[in-house]
Amino acid sequence: MHELRKDPLLGRWVIVAKNFKKALTDYIFDSSESHKRALDQISYQERCGLCSGNENETPSEIMAYRETSTLPNSPGWWTRVFPNQYPVLKVEGELNRQGVGMYDKMNGIGAHEIIVESPEHNKSPEEMDISQMERVILTYRDRISDLEKDCRLRYILIYKDHGSRFSVNGTSLHPHSQLIATPVIPKKIKEELDGAKAYYDYKERCIFCDIMKEELKTGVRIVEERGSFVAFCPFAPLSPFEVWIMPKRHTCSFTEIVKEETVDLAGILRSVLLRIRDVLNMPDYSYTLHTAPNRIPRGGHWHTLKDDFHWHLEILPRITKAAGFEWGGGFYIISTPPEEAARYLRERKKG
Repeated sequence: MHELRKDPLLGRWVIVAKNFKKALTDYIFDSSESHKRALDQISYQERCGLCSGNENETPSEIMAYRETSTLPNSPGWWTRVFPNQYPVLKVEGELNRQGVGMYDKMNGIGAHEIIVESPEHNKSPEEMDISQMERVILTYRDRISDLEKDCRLRYILIYKDHGSRFSVNGTSLHPHSQLIATPVIPKKIKEELDGAKAYYDYKERCIFCDIMKEELKTGVRIVEERGSFVAFCPFAPLSPFEVWIMPKRHTCSFTEIVKEETVDLAGILRSVLLRIRDVLNMPDYSYTLHTAPNRIPRGGHWHTLKDDFHWHLEILPRITKAAGFEWGGGFYIISTPPEEAARYLRERKKG
């Protein structure tokens, strides 16, 4: 079993993968790797375990949105979820928190799931129709709701890595997201929670709502407004062309999303990804869903969470590389101001 170890200086937890150690040669740069990644996606389709018809090549599905007449682990699904075959965290076992001298560690308890977004191998998110994107969003919601019933799990993070840099083989080119549930709150999320709470304690207002009002008022960083959602480039981004998508209705948990909001979110997410693709010529990107932590284990600790936190989606085009200054100092140099990035994206056609 892998284990979680805590950095005593920064309060940051890391996962030490003890079960699948890499050899030294795995870290040595291979200049031919980029050529391997450039292989035609179609050549992988017949042996892609995520494609419809290859369900027997994956673990048994946890859930799926599928046609009513079809059986689990068979074709006929629209979205499908199953455990990662090589999980970094597992549901089975006990946390077994313990000290090792001055250090703290625990067993790698959690969950690691694959969310297949489409039965079609070459269907990128921005090419999906709205109804399919809506099914993906509902799948996200359902998995978070289900895993929050486990009081050992403190946070459920859904993320997507898209592009050739994330491809180890053809299967990883198939449209999918991943879910990792952890027994601790990731440091970046905790910083957001603490910052939001501090702002609320001082002003008795949600900082995310205030940010959204400011962006709508000035309009210079707005990418798109659609129904109950707004997309904008944040004032102080980590990377050029970073975009946040935020619901206008104040709500701390993604699980509280309602029907009309899923339609609007499907539309604006597809549209923003299409804009990014067209403006930046099909870049690699990642997005993460920032939602409230599981409130079951320590409900009293998050007594203002419903007032001070606001769920949102963060999209990060992977078009720059962090250098020593960024890694060492935590300062990020943004070569394109977010106002200009938003203008480039805004001027592109609406998806």
